[in-house]
Parts: sequence; C-alpha cells; structure tokens
Amino acid sequence: MGKFANFPEKHPLVCAIAYDGLCTFEFGIAVELFALPRPEFENWYRYATVKAEPGPIRAVGGITVDAQDDLALLKEASLIIVPGWRGADTPVPEELCAALYAAHERGARVASICSGVFVLAAAGLLNGKSATTHWRYTDKLAAQYPEISVDPDVLFVESERVLTSAGSAAGLDLGLHIIRQDFGAQVAASVARRLVLPAQRDGGQRQFVPRPEPRARVGSGLSALQDRIRASIDEEWPIERMADAAATSSRTLARRFHEEAGTTPLNWLKVERISRAAELLENSNIPLSDVWEVCGFGSAETFRREFRKTMGVPPMRYRERLGAPM
Repeated sequence: MGKFANFPEKHPLVCAIAYDGLCTFEFGIAVELFALPRPEFENWYRYATVKAEPGPIRAVGGITVDAQDDLALLKEASLIIVPGWRGADTPVPEELCAALYAAHERGARVASICSGVFVLAAAGLLNGKSATTHWRYTDKLAAQYPEISVDPDVLFVESERVLTSAGSAAGLDLGLHIIRQDFGAQVAASVARRLVLPAQRDGGQRQFVPRPEPRARVGSGLSALQDRIRASIDEEWPIERMADAAATSSRTLARRFHEEAGTTPLNWLKVERISRAAELLENSNIPLSDVWEVCGFGSAETFRREFRKTMGVPPMRYRERLGAPM
C-alpha cells in the first residue's frame, strides 16, 4: 500500500524546475513520470513547471519552455525535481537555492537527476549526506563539496528527503522509486509497463561495469594479449599463462598492465568476465546456470559473489531487472 493511501492529500504537487539552458531529456523524465494524466489511477499527482529565473527559458534542441509558475509555488510542493543543471561549474542563483532550502525545511522532498545534484549541493541540501550523480561528474562533485559523501557507482540515493540519481536514464529509476513509495508497487509497475521499463532496478545497482580505462591506446603492447584472452575467456588464465602468451615475465606483465590499463592483470580479467556475463544476462537466453562457465568463473558461487560485488545486485536480479528472457 502506498504512502498516500490514507493521507489527506491524495494528489500531491510535483514541481519541476526549468531554467535557461534546460536539459531537455532530464526535464522530459519529470514530465513523463509526473505530469502525464493517468486516469486509470484514483489518486495521482498534480504537476507544475516552475521557472527558476525570468526571461526566456531555452532548452537543449531549440525548444523554448513557457512556464507560468515561479519559485513561490515551491511552498506548496510535496516533491521538487531538479533536472540536469546547465553546467557543473555554473553558479546557481541564490534565489533558487533559498527556495529549495526553505521548501525542504518545510517538509518537501527534493530530487535531482544527473548534474542537477550541483543545484542541491549549492543549496546546502547535501551537507553531511550521501549523494550520487552521473559517473562523469562524481569526482568534480566530491572535489567541490567535500562535505558530501559521493557514491560514484549507484543508480540513486535517498537521504533525509533528498534524492539524487545518476546520469539521465537513472532518473527514470528514481522516479519509479518515488511513485512506489507514494502509491505502492502495483501503481509503479503499471507506470513502468507503460514506459516499457523494468518495474524496479535497485538504487544500489552500479551505473555500469567499471572497466579500467586504458592509459595508452595507441600502440599498446597489451592489445594482442587482451584480444586473445577475450576470445577464450572461458578458459583458465593464470598470470603465468598471460605472461607466456605475451612472451614476457609475470613481473614485467604486471608492470605493463599497471602502466597501460591502470590495474593488475587478474583484476582486468575479472572485470572482463563480469562485463561479458552482464552482456549475456542482458541480451541472451543462456541459462543462468551456464553463464558462469561460459565466462570462465570456475564455479557458480564465485560468479555470484564477484558479480554482486562489482554490479551491486546478484546475477538473477540483474537479468530480471533488465527484462531479458530467463
């Protein structure tokens, strides 16, 4: 049963913030999730677009948004959505910061999508809290706001009525999470079906398989070895075999991996195996019981343990959430 099932206000007000330079996709997520009429539900949200500043509001793609309501409406909001901000280094207007802070103090929830987290941070809403954002911005967020505990891996974080999501589409996961809290799992699942999305992805699921970025792409001496391992990833690849295949010593191979891939040979291999497993879980109907063997994990237990440690969810749940066939 949802949070609002026995709540006096069964049509809580959701306000999405609009500003010049608006991120169209993230703003569209808020509109699609909370503004779209849903007559199939007895109780649903009211929605308003709130302009953060005067003047024309131009969105990415040549779109202009004509918002009628201003920041004063935030006094009535139950939920405020901040789409991706126009620049991680772009100052946030003091009036917007003050309005968001006051609304949160009054009891409203405030949620950001992608780089919108920088608005919440500038408003002081994340001090001493956990938060996330798109993986491209996590280091910058942590550097600019050391008082925030930045989690670079997860899809979304909720901390004391402040919610932050990772890049772009993770805003859909956060929105469905909010709907589930407010109106229950059945309503959230119905909205997800209409969006052709999995009904739920855990907030703790990683944003992506964290493959180490090669530090030297051109003329990399490891390319041939790495391609050979990928082609036979189901086989055992101890470091001694890797070294023999590369015609070098184990010590030299470890040094080259550190220099060119920024990791150890065995950690690189583990990530490649997890990446391959994720691809199979998403895009194939290979039985779960066979995936570990195809990817060279050695045992089902090792596969489950390493996959969950890296991806944040067990393999079976990962497949269920991605909607792949079982």
